[in-house]
Amino acid sequence: MEVIRIEGGHPVTGEVTVEGAKNSALKLMAATLLAPGVTTLENVPNIADVHVMGKVLKELGATVEVVDEHTLRIDTSSVDSWETPYSLVAQMRASTAVLGPLLARFGKAIVAMPGGCNIGARKIDMHILGLQALGVQFDMDHGDIHASAPNGLKGATVTLDFASVGATENLIMASVHADGVTVIDNAAREPEIVDLANMLNEMGADIQGAGTPVIEIHGVGELHPVTHAVVGDRIEAGTFVAIGALVGQPVTVRGFDPQHLGLVLRKYEQMGVTIERGRREVTVSRTAPLMPTDIQTLPFPGFPTDMQAQTMCLLALAQGTCIVTENVFENRFMFASELQRMGSDIVIQGHHAVVHGVERLSGAEVRSPDLRGGAALIMAGLVADGTTTVSDIYHVDRGYERFVEKLCALGAQVRRVNMLDPSADEFAMRVR
Repeated sequence: MEVIRIEGGHPVTGEVTVEGAKNSALKLMAATLLAPGVTTLENVPNIADVHVMGKVLKELGATVEVVDEHTLRIDTSSVDSWETPYSLVAQMRASTAVLGPLLARFGKAIVAMPGGCNIGARKIDMHILGLQALGVQFDMDHGDIHASAPNGLKGATVTLDFASVGATENLIMASVHADGVTVIDNAAREPEIVDLANMLNEMGADIQGAGTPVIEIHGVGELHPVTHAVVGDRIEAGTFVAIGALVGQPVTVRGFDPQHLGLVLRKYEQMGVTIERGRREVTVSRTAPLMPTDIQTLPFPGFPTDMQAQTMCLLALAQGTCIVTENVFENRFMFASELQRMGSDIVIQGHHAVVHGVERLSGAEVRSPDLRGGAALIMAGLVADGTTTVSDIYHVDRGYERFVEKLCALGAQVRRVNMLDPSADEFAMRVR
């Protein structure tokens, strides 16, 4: 029952440090199932999805200790269940990440169909086809995936139709204990895949080629627990880079590898944004008008779908017309209809969006359609005339830690308003 309220037009500048990557931390937490004992994960973002994954592990029998705000100590010694509760895993797409580890450890698993943002069909056909090649049998029953490997997991060559991150991760984790060698062809190349492979190798796995289209996994015996730091979140970093590009004043973003945003940064430079790269940070500023640039989302190292909404927000104020093509999630343009309420000129044609730049945006009441779209609407409110109110912000909380506080530290006038709080101001009461 909370909204985020933004007063546009205030200077936004300064420095911000991003947290560990959501899309890596969730998979690393699942991977602890492969090494009975106590694994310590550092640089873990304190966000809603991480809390849900922690509850999933606890339901399986693990102990999850919060050492400090960004450190988890996970003991999987007593895990004795291979069934995950629908009430938890249906809340997020990463739910299927426990499928591979449970199959590797127990030879069977029951996992609910994935939930999360409503941005696509979330087909898991590639997960199933790939694991079937390793000897896994599947049965669907009342929204649950029942998987078993009665004859054990056997190494095989799997060619993915699409470089799916989730399928690649599940295949890697299922293969670490498989008999023989598994080869994943057309594997996803995202930095989060590399982070997962690095931790598993530290545990004693034998994984080669992570970050390339061909990954080779040699099955090994037991793995051992480790201490591992989660890679910096390139999407949170990209969001603040986009904010710096939008407001124009210098914004320095720390805590990530700029190479993980290679194409995004190059596209922004084409739009007239100045970017100074460091080893673990970038500084973004702009003095010239934003220029239109066509983008199309693709798996890494292509333009990330998770940066599409934030970039469309920039292009909505560019001097000219451009086309945004979404190739990953078919429903990712839901954000555009909300941005239109703020005065943008965007025409959706299938999986293309034709964006005609406008001079300014106007504050409005809008709804967060998904995680990244919600962040982009908050971002748009920073430069819009008047006040913008974003509802359904639970989406944003799933992937951004202290987003409002970080924006305020940069000078933005942003705050959360509880719609059920009788002390809320007149504007909040009217919205309620």
